[in-house]
Amino acid sequence: MFSAAFFVQVLLATAVFAIPSGKQRMASRRSRRSEVTRQSKPVNLIANPQTTTVTNASHVEYSENWAGAVLVASTATYKAVTGTFVVPTPESTGGSSEQCASAWVGIDGDTCDSAILQTGVDFCVTGSSVSYDGWYEFYVTWYEITFFSVDNNYILTHAGILTNLDSADDFSGISFSAGDSVTVTATVISTTEGTLTIENNTKGTTVSKTVSSSSKLCEYNAEWIVEDFEECGSTCELVPFANFGTVEFTGAEATTSSGTVTPAAATLIDIEQSKVLTSVSLSGSSVIVSYV
Repeated sequence: MFSAAFFVQVLLATAVFAIPSGKQRMASRRSRRSEVTRQSKPVNLIANPQTTTVTNASHVEYSENWAGAVLVASTATYKAVTGTFVVPTPESTGGSSEQCASAWVGIDGDTCDSAILQTGVDFCVTGSSVSYDGWYEFYVTWYEITFFSVDNNYILTHAGILTNLDSADDFSGISFSAGDSVTVTATVISTTEGTLTIENNTKGTTVSKTVSSSSKLCEYNAEWIVEDFEECGSTCELVPFANFGTVEFTGAEATTSSGTVTPAAATLIDIEQSKVLTSVSLSGSSVIVSYV
């Protein structure tokens, strides 16, 4: 038998042009989903979008899972990000299955693939029943490891997953209703620690959590996002995307070492899943994300 040798190639878990697929949130985040986990992941950009005509901005990218605005720097820049939105009433686009979307702010997750600090609110609809969850996480990337070995002149491939994932959690002590004004903030303490805060301005409640991770933030990105997340059972799939109407992040600001900046210079991202599902625009210090 030929002396075996192997090489390890680290592959991004999504397409080669995308940031790695994300970490799983624990199934306990929504107890009614005891057989699946909820998975959020960094932006999965579409290299060749079907839609080439853009009417809402001259700098739009397309993604299967993110819609919103992302500030991008080439060096460590962003120390905090915040925005306020009104909790929408999600509507079903058809069928009997649960449909969801999530509005959040975060640090990193676009051009940085090591970690993401994020917090936000999920909104889901099943029939006429609507539910909301506030959550926080310090996401850590995961990679697919493919081992190549040579045995009797055949190349054998062995795939595995290297994970270093910290669980995301629901906030307790806070609830949401349609029409509530909510402020979400992610603040960097260090590259391995941050504070995540949600304020329900309408109900007068605030929750906050300081989280840490062994994986480091780059501080390259600050973002305001509406996401179509995944759920994982035997396989991982995007949840049916709810018609969330419009989520407008007002008072959108990111903090740098020299002060605060608005999303004016942000890259805009729309969700495309066979067709474009969102329309994103900027107005002053607001990021406006609409379902279309």
